[in-house]
Amino acid sequence: MEKLEMDDFKQELPDQMSLAVVMEKQPSAHPWADFRYAALGVLVRDSGEEKSVSRIYQDGGIEHFLVTGLNLRLHVDECESYYHNLMSPEPGCFIVADQPDSVDDMPVPYLASLSFDEVHAYLEGDEQIYSVAIPPELYRWAEAYVLTHYVAIKKTKRKLKNWHPTQKPGSTSGGDSS
Repeated sequence: MEKLEMDDFKQELPDQMSLAVVMEKQPSAHPWADFRYAALGVLVRDSGEEKSVSRIYQDGGIEHFLVTGLNLRLHVDECESYYHNLMSPEPGCFIVADQPDSVDDMPVPYLASLSFDEVHAYLEGDEQIYSVAIPPELYRWAEAYVLTHYVAIKKTKRKLKNWHPTQKPGSTSGGDSS
């Protein structure tokens, strides 16, 4: 397959983006937990921020927290997964958080990814996964990265070989035809 060259698409792409995650805490009706946590979204931030958690909103029992200091890196070997994510009806940014010791403690996000495959590996473990909408600037960056590094290859079915030495191609294997 030949490589597609785009003359007007020469650009320098950063290898990572700094993000912050907005987490929501609200009262829960579950008998074992007093609170329920959800990720509301991600924000592209300036690089070099320290990891921190700060409350940015409170109204009644609902609180919002800003978790800063996350970096999203794209890898060439994950481009197919990024491509399928971006082409899905609802592209998502996936947030991975640790499971806290207590059900009432907030799961603190430590990883952001655009790869279905990478996040699926965390689903196999005990990590909490949230999916949020991709902000436009993150979408454009990921789209440019995929266009620069990925070429989709059409999948084809392989043909079966005849491994039986006495059988002629096209004949059926079965009993004696006499």
